[in-house]
Amino acid sequence: MPLHSGSALDPGVAVGMLAVPKAVVIERMVETELAVVTNLDPKRHEAPSTPAPSTPLDALADLVADDLLAVNGLIVQRMHSSVEMIPRLASYIVSAGGKRLRPLLTLASARLCCYAGDRHLGLAAAVEFIHTATLLHDDVVDESNLRRGLASANAVFGNKASVLVGDFLFSRAFLLMVEAGSLEVLRILSQASVVIAEGEVLQLQTTNDTSTGEDSYLQVIRAKTAALFAAACRVSAVVAGRPAAEADALDTYGLNLGIAFQLVDDVLDYSALQARLGKTVGDDFREGKITLPVVLAIRRGTEEERVFWRRVLEDTEQTEGDLDQAIRLMTRHGALRDTMDRARQYGALAREALGRFADSPEKRVLLEIVDFVIEREY
Repeated sequence: MPLHSGSALDPGVAVGMLAVPKAVVIERMVETELAVVTNLDPKRHEAPSTPAPSTPLDALADLVADDLLAVNGLIVQRMHSSVEMIPRLASYIVSAGGKRLRPLLTLASARLCCYAGDRHLGLAAAVEFIHTATLLHDDVVDESNLRRGLASANAVFGNKASVLVGDFLFSRAFLLMVEAGSLEVLRILSQASVVIAEGEVLQLQTTNDTSTGEDSYLQVIRAKTAALFAAACRVSAVVAGRPAAEADALDTYGLNLGIAFQLVDDVLDYSALQARLGKTVGDDFREGKITLPVVLAIRRGTEEERVFWRRVLEDTEQTEGDLDQAIRLMTRHGALRDTMDRARQYGALAREALGRFADSPEKRVLLEIVDFVIEREY
């Protein structure tokens, strides 16, 4: 039985259809606030007896551990509402996983700028709320039933609830921005929210359109992904009262890091490694999204191959084996390899942007994060 747009499913039904253990969903729906805080830690999925190797993301979280704990508490506090559905749905998606990279960038950038206050804590929470709200909205628009290997919020709670709770989180984010007491901060994050929305609409326009070129694709990812990375870094320089040149440098770092992040995401969607890790492969393909690996494969392919791409992406007439064929064509034309090369180029620009700052533990870990974003396997 297919999932119908707009329908709220009993968690057991949704889980059964998506091959996710029912107990997992029920547990997440009734988690305590303490569990939510614990799950906000980027290292929360490591088994105590066999810890995963340390990564730059772990190092970043360790560097700002006290601030991160404060932000986690603030997120839980601001998710609260007397309308019971709001904290239940919000905690479901917030505790479902994710790297928390954007708020971590806000915290690390504040330390890089030698900021000694606490306004960056609320801004980090605001950044995470903006990101989470866009995820809720995206899953509705994309009609996605899975997120991070679990039933998506819209699959469990329905489209209407997901959209409205996303709106609630956006509103909470704006309250946190106002509390920072800076019109410039409000301008930066408000503008980023506008740009993200424009990027999502632009992606909607390019979906299923195989004539989309590389410039249009880059315009989409600059808006829908990189803009929030840039804003997350820039606001820390603003609250720290640093010179405009430093704010611009952090903006450039975040923008290029965000572009690299999305390029790698688009490669991972066609990666056999993802399947070995138990993650879904080919979501973008099934949704007809035009990403850079697709753009390059179409541009370099034969007319016969372009007929294939039009059938599977424009007409969405996909049959068993089409995803494998798409991956073969991308491999044949070096599309996945060259997309990774593009990511490395943007990573180099991100590193270069930090040249303005003196050597410090914060600078070193932010440089290492560039490598993490590019070399990650998830």
